[in-house]
Amino acid sequence: MVPPVTQDTLVPLLVRRECFGPDARLARRRSEEPVAPTTLPWGETAWLVTRYDEVRAVMGDSARFANSHPLTTREDRSGSVSSAGSGLLGAYDPPEHTVLRRMLSPEFTVKRLQRLRPRIEEIVTDHLDAMERSGPPADLVEAFSLPIPSLVICELLGVPYEDRADFQRRSARRLDMSLGVEERIAAVEEARAYMAGLVERERRAPGEGLIGMLVREHGDSLTDRELTGVSDLLLLAGHETTANMLALGVMLLLLRPDQAALMRDDAHVDGGVEELLRYLSVVHSGLPRIAQVDVVLGGREIKAGDLVVCSLPTANRDERLGPGMDDFDVTRKAFGHLAFGHGIHHCLGAPLARIEMRIAYPALLRRLPGLRLAVPYEDVPFRSSSAVFGVDALPVAW
Repeated sequence: MVPPVTQDTLVPLLVRRECFGPDARLARRRSEEPVAPTTLPWGETAWLVTRYDEVRAVMGDSARFANSHPLTTREDRSGSVSSAGSGLLGAYDPPEHTVLRRMLSPEFTVKRLQRLRPRIEEIVTDHLDAMERSGPPADLVEAFSLPIPSLVICELLGVPYEDRADFQRRSARRLDMSLGVEERIAAVEEARAYMAGLVERERRAPGEGLIGMLVREHGDSLTDRELTGVSDLLLLAGHETTANMLALGVMLLLLRPDQAALMRDDAHVDGGVEELLRYLSVVHSGLPRIAQVDVVLGGREIKAGDLVVCSLPTANRDERLGPGMDDFDVTRKAFGHLAFGHGIHHCLGAPLARIEMRIAYPALLRRLPGLRLAVPYEDVPFRSSSAVFGVDALPVAW
């Protein structure tokens, strides 16, 4: 069994940050004890994996580290409802995972998503025009980083954009680890009720979005619960992660004007986006996995049934990935990072997120070359207890 562990803070070590990087204690664990016990946000104890090689080993081995308990059926570890038939792709194991992902994957290929590029460019331009018309100062989260991915994912899925205020409010609540479990579960149930209503309407009259496509092409194979879960997950992940990457990435670049200058150059945009993804790693971890057999990992004996969770920000600063990983350098060849996960649960929406960032960062920096923080760095409100790292607001001027 996992040894007991004490916790001296309301915010679990797994989600604690120092500036843009992980808590220094996580870095020490990576070098001294890369597999060690920790307390998860909902109070359960697990093995925390912090070293790059071991994180890749866990994420890349769905046979030894899966979602199901090897002995008995267990409730979903995210603290909500059972994952069986839920449509929550990350909580599925093969072969169910393989079947569901195969249904979704065609819509998230790089080639297929390129058809969205002109529309994404238009959305970015529209929001930059609005910022210029309104003039400084502005909250970059409200004016740019949040509405762009929200509008893109709404159009992709077929979700009414006018509902964005409600689903963004629910998203913030369900990701806020400082809230009680019951309040977070209530937000999840509210979100799923909203999406269930949308799925019901799509069943009657399928639209042109992804939900309508799933109804037309796979409606006989997918239950309403699965359609609801898939759509809810895509909506949540599709705006929360990219919105926080955009805001946090811009903040980092404004503090490093030499790097911002490079990001205005097309030659550095693709690599710069990968470096931002690696350096910021806004998702603290993937879903906890359950060891299916007794296994030795990082010199520790893990028993079948033990929970295992991986620290993505810490692994992405590991020298095994390359030299100088605590430094930020947009000219670095950062490919191989784990910001989108690894293995069969590698983020389905990664190609879409990359396209949005490759368009948005240089467009903003070129249009507003004098962009700067409008408040001292210390006054920027970080999301210190959220499952997705970011800022609640980013006051800027130009």
